[in-house]
Amino acid sequence: MGVLLALLSGMMWGTADFLGGTLSRRLPAIAVVIGSQACAAVLMVVIATVTGSWDSAHDYIPWGIAAGASGLAGLGLFYTALAQGTMGIVSPIAAMGVLVPIGLGLFLGQVPNGGQILGIIVAIIGIVLASGPELSGASSARPVVLSALAAIGFGVSLACIAQGSQTSVVMTMTTMRLTSVTIGIGLFLVVRNFGGMRPRDVPMLTLTGGFDVFANVGYGFASQIALLPVVAVLGSLYPVATIMLAWRVHHERLMPVQYVGVTVALLGVVMISAFGVI
Repeated sequence: MGVLLALLSGMMWGTADFLGGTLSRRLPAIAVVIGSQACAAVLMVVIATVTGSWDSAHDYIPWGIAAGASGLAGLGLFYTALAQGTMGIVSPIAAMGVLVPIGLGLFLGQVPNGGQILGIIVAIIGIVLASGPELSGASSARPVVLSALAAIGFGVSLACIAQGSQTSVVMTMTTMRLTSVTIGIGLFLVVRNFGGMRPRDVPMLTLTGGFDVFANVGYGFASQIALLPVVAVLGSLYPVATIMLAWRVHHERLMPVQYVGVTVALLGVVMISAFGVI
């Protein structure tokens, strides 16, 4: 069950990234981030209220705040990189933030068995191969740097989500979204640039925020069921969804090594699953 939740989270994150990146090509990245996070915050408040989660122990609060701040920074950098670069290239680089929660899991003593470790290594190699054009210097340096910085933000956010979810998944996500919206409003008061956002953009912003929310919730529950290093790697396969959607919708052309990377990453998933992860 943990493996399935983590995989679904990765696919939903990838879809959210595709939608957010697409919007960022005609709207300022900050507008897309704040708009989608506002929609996500409303959704999480509703979920927290319906499930009666407001009465949970408060140990999740610092983790939710840290996850919201680091996640917002990561999204802002990532959407800017997606708008300026090739989605199929930028997304895999940002996915390397998985190394942060993997390190945390190992530090906490969550050591996978030999077969699972091999699957994790294969999956990470697949993600690296999927960013093949960067390795050959075929793309602009700016999106590469931005996506690398986004990886750090994402990695810290994922680690904080996993920790906060040990107390309450729902309230960790609710705190995370309220934090990101609060910071986002402050940024808007400084920047004051929504770049011509119109009411017709709300549905896509809502979808972006919705996919992101449910991906985070799924990841939070998965981190309670399975080992964090395993969950983190499976969730970080979101570039597969982003790459495929960008190829299908935007007709982005990818290098052969990227297709190999996607295949290798999926092979890693099969290996992790085959070695008995719950």
